[in-house]
Amino acid sequence: MLKLTLKPGEFIDIGEDIQVIFSGGSANNIHLLVKAPRELNIARSNAAGVKKQPYYKEKGISPQAQKEIREILKREKQRIG
Repeated sequence: MLKLTLKPGEFIDIGEDIQVIFSGGSANNIHLLVKAPRELNIARSNAAGVKKQPYYKEKGISPQAQKEIREILKREKQRIG
């Protein structure tokens, strides 16, 4: 297990896709911001052993919408480039 000491505003990167930012806190609480892909299931638990509260990812967009987005991005890249 890794133990880190962070000041407010400092962060750690976990791999390429996850960032944990320490945003402050008090004697008994800390405030963390977690930036991660929506596909990642993030569960929260209590130190007292309270049941985990999972984060459920949102439904993805349809294949048709994905195709349209790719086409829009491709056109924009051609227009700019």
